[in-house]
Amino acid sequence: MAVTIPAGRLRLSEVAPKQYGAMFRLERTIELDPTIRELVKIRASQINGCAFCIDMHWQDARAAGESEERLYLLNAWRESPGVYTDRERAALDLCEAITLVADTHVPDDVWERAAAEFASDELAQLVFAIASINTWNRLLVAARQEPGHYTPAAAA
Repeated sequence: MAVTIPAGRLRLSEVAPKQYGAMFRLERTIELDPTIRELVKIRASQINGCAFCIDMHWQDARAAGESEERLYLLNAWRESPGVYTDRERAALDLCEAITLVADTHVPDDVWERAAAEFASDELAQLVFAIASINTWNRLLVAARQEPGHYTPAAAA
């Protein structure tokens, strides 16, 4: 039985099921290392202030074996050089640049670091993962989706 997650303004899954489903289908097509995927989802959600997505992806990351240390240091990943790999750091840098695109316009040096760590096909998947979580953040912040009601699939 599906759990209905409360939303302060609008339950998008109920009033726009085709569009909501399309977002889920897009999400399922993205092929990216699961650890990097969750780190990017959490980091973008922190920047965007999406409490529901932070809660959801923190739980998913923990269920997949991610450490509390790496999760609680994520907001300060630049000051935590020994905690994240160069590949993860490049992904997080690109995530921040794309999430803040109006401010950064994705600088060439950020792109080049990511391109040095990811093959072109992987880089494309990373860009879609970042774009997807940013879209989810905007949808769920606007709808006021409430945190605290999500259970990871691994635990369900």
